[in-house]
Amino acid sequence: MDCIHLTGISCYGYIGYLPEEKVLGQWFEVDLKLWLDLSQATENDTIEDTVDYRTVINLVQNLVKTSKFDLLERLAGAIADAILQQNDMVSQIQVIVIKPAAPIPDFNGKISIEITRTR
Repeated sequence: MDCIHLTGISCYGYIGYLPEEKVLGQWFEVDLKLWLDLSQATENDTIEDTVDYRTVINLVQNLVKTSKFDLLERLAGAIADAILQQNDMVSQIQVIVIKPAAPIPDFNGKISIEITRTR
């Protein structure tokens, strides 16, 4: 199966367990892997035979911007579900949601959630 990688999708959103995260917001990053058959696209060179990256990136950015979830896990699931609903060609998706600056004292790392869903 072929795979499209979309990485480093930056989005500002209001997702988090703490009340201030829902008010102040923060940056998130999303990485995607979309598995689908690209054989027609490699032969025909037409966008109808693949996934329009712009549409997927827009969908992710809008979901992050408008969602009010407590958990990154919920956001990752919502992104996977929305992309699978919108793109019949995608047979499997991997979503990684990254919180680069979690409000945790004495922690300078990143937190990420990775989920994989199959149609």
